[in-house]
Amino acid sequence: MPDIAFPANSFRPLQNNPFLTRADVEQALATLARPMESFRSEGGARIRCGIAAAHFDQAAADLEGFSRLLWGLVPAQVGGADWIDWEPIARGLAAGTDPQHPEYWGAVPDRNQRLVELAAIGFALKLVPSKLWEPLDDKAKRNVTNYLVTAHSRHCHDNNWKFFRLLMGMGLRSIGADYDHTLDDEYEAELEAFYLGDGWYSDGPIRRVDYYIPFAFHFYGLILATIGQKPAYERYRERARLIASDIGRWLADDGAGIVFGRSLTYRFAQAGFFGALAFAGEEVLPWGVLKGLYLRHLRWWSSQPMAHSDGILSIGYAYPNLLMSESYNSPQSPYWALKAFLPLALPEDHPFWLAEEMAYPVDKTPSVQKHPGFVIANPSGDAIALSSGQQCLHMRHGAEKYAKFAYSARYGFSVESDQVRFDDAVFDGMIGFSDDGKHFRVRETNETAIIADQTIYARWRPYPDVVVHTWLYWDGQFHVRVHQIETPRPLKTIEGGFSIARGDPDQDQTKVEGGHASIRTASNISAIVDIGSTAVRSARLHLAPPNTNLISAKTTVPQLLCEIPSGESVLMAAFIAQADGRQVENVLASLPQRPDVAALQKLVAEKGVPIAIMRNNPSL
Repeated sequence: MPDIAFPANSFRPLQNNPFLTRADVEQALATLARPMESFRSEGGARIRCGIAAAHFDQAAADLEGFSRLLWGLVPAQVGGADWIDWEPIARGLAAGTDPQHPEYWGAVPDRNQRLVELAAIGFALKLVPSKLWEPLDDKAKRNVTNYLVTAHSRHCHDNNWKFFRLLMGMGLRSIGADYDHTLDDEYEAELEAFYLGDGWYSDGPIRRVDYYIPFAFHFYGLILATIGQKPAYERYRERARLIASDIGRWLADDGAGIVFGRSLTYRFAQAGFFGALAFAGEEVLPWGVLKGLYLRHLRWWSSQPMAHSDGILSIGYAYPNLLMSESYNSPQSPYWALKAFLPLALPEDHPFWLAEEMAYPVDKTPSVQKHPGFVIANPSGDAIALSSGQQCLHMRHGAEKYAKFAYSARYGFSVESDQVRFDDAVFDGMIGFSDDGKHFRVRETNETAIIADQTIYARWRPYPDVVVHTWLYWDGQFHVRVHQIETPRPLKTIEGGFSIARGDPDQDQTKVEGGHASIRTASNISAIVDIGSTAVRSARLHLAPPNTNLISAKTTVPQLLCEIPSGESVLMAAFIAQADGRQVENVLASLPQRPDVAALQKLVAEKGVPIAIMRNNPSL
């Protein structure tokens, strides 16, 4: 099919940016920030760029639009930017904190969204007081101080939010405000309860270890260690150094990050961790390696249609998509992505910016990460995590975001669009069960999750009376899944491989034969092959419902289907997806051997160690 030319649009606002230099990064910030100014209110305190709703009130959502820009504008100003107009921002700070002003942001209750957004204001008061504090008159200064002191005393959610009090405290100290410093000490101590070791945290007392660890816990910790002026904050440096190599494996060689967990609409905030290491002067990896990880990630995002036609970042991931969103995503929420611009605070002659961009030296051996429960491989053009142990039931699409068996940077994952259409479900990276052919259940929680060498084991229940034992491991370029299922009644099952973008149906090469399904497009190949199940499984190539995958709006997923009888069944399959279709077709000629379940059981019994988030949260 010939390419069709359409008028220029702003769906890819960063598409012409090469992301080679500091100047390129600053230009990207300007490209993203400037369109937001047309949505700023007359008094300057509120920015509203859409009409979709979050669960919190509109004033808090408007504050979100005001404050999230600061994560990028403040570092750029520190680094010498001369294009930022601070007058409406300072005027907005005064208006938003004035109870008598029509643009007042409203009172700050406990565990309220405003606490999230005021952290950026604490950050700004610390670093650019000449732009935000000094221009205010005495009345405005009193209002700002009173608002922040009151907010600082409020209770935050029991997770990464506790850093927001510390960032507000940093800002209050910088302006000489009188506030209760013991409250900072309290939250510093409580954050320690989330530490798992080796640089890893859980995001609260829950089995959840996602991007909030690098782009929240370590991002804020490195800021506090660098400019917070408290000896206790130094611990955050050491922990960031410990985790850096692990997080490096979360990125593919083209810069794409493993698509996993919640808040993915924050997009290139994923680069914030590497930028924060630079900001803190932490050369835990050579400067050229850190710069490469950082710039390749931004470069990958520059090719994604992540904005609306007016250049405003959309809710979604690689394209606008409300289906995958969280209940706390307002139209302004995506601008948390501007946390990626923290290294703009560094001058052009800083070693980070002067270094020659280097590749991340990826070990061919899978990376075993026992705290999040990942075993990560990094084939060309991808980073794929085999996963067990995580869960987040209270989050929309929590099972898809945390409990799949495999997560990919190149192919993302899919969320289900209809919970009463079993046969139409995507099930990429998952297995689904149905007892009526209509409703279905997947893994949501784990009773046990263990890592033994490079194998992950989990015991879980799709139904209260059905037990599934799952083993995951890499075998060359394939990953293998083994499910031992104990059920008192027959069940229908569908298991999926990796969803890939649909190509040209006249050109795609497909194979559906027995227990083998594969599709090769001009760009990708994805295959699923049964390798010895006790039940006979039939293969198919399923056209997934549109807008379910986070990377591609229309995808095809290879699947295996069967009905298992009551009693015990064992389902075994090998999975592969890559860009190099011809190479994969050659690999498919030599499949992994049929797994030995007894050997897998012995391995876990003799060498298994609990995944950290399971061990630290046994009651969940």
